[in-house]
Amino acid sequence: MKKLLIAGNWKSNKTAGEAIEWLGNFKLETQAQVILFIPFTLLFPLKQEILRLQIPIQLGAQDISPFPDGAYTGEVSARQIKELADWVIIGHSERRKYFRETDEVLAQKVGQAKSAGLHIVYCVPDQETAIPPGVDAVAYEPVWAIGTGKSDTPDNASQVTRMIKAKSNISAVIYGGSVTPDNVASFVSQEAIDGVLPGGASLDPEKFANLILNACNPR
Repeated sequence: MKKLLIAGNWKSNKTAGEAIEWLGNFKLETQAQVILFIPFTLLFPLKQEILRLQIPIQLGAQDISPFPDGAYTGEVSARQIKELADWVIIGHSERRKYFRETDEVLAQKVGQAKSAGLHIVYCVPDQETAIPPGVDAVAYEPVWAIGTGKSDTPDNASQVTRMIKAKSNISAVIYGGSVTPDNVASFVSQEAIDGVLPGGASLDPEKFANLILNACNPR
């Protein structure tokens, strides 16, 4: 049986106190690989709390500078992120839409992440989008399904995932776009889909735990 990658994306949500409370209420033992992509402000306190509670969750940043350390006010470099996280998500549809991130900039970010030893989940809206070399996993996230409550069909998501794998030679491709505890099993049961990238469903610890449980134990 494949080992699922379940990556929760908190987006721009939660204070440090709320995040620590979330961890205290997250009760689940699972064989899945669980990652939380969280705001920069939460990386240090959550890393400390995860170590204290011995929770099997990895941390990821939601963005990364395309530049190294230096005179880039407001940026967080790959070396700084690596001190607190193992993963980074690059190319999310909201970064592409609201911050006008181009394929060239995203490729620079991938290069910076790899140079620091970070693992990368690279988001694409379709099978035609270019994927830079060095990416560890790809997240297929149709733009119209992000935060809308409307998900792709499992059959279509599986077809797109297969095409992404064939073109990129990347073995781990996950689905993101209005993933819930109710529909997660229908996606991960597809042979080509290796996990999911839920957003809103990861903000509540009980809901996220149920999502992981349903993904790993489909009925």
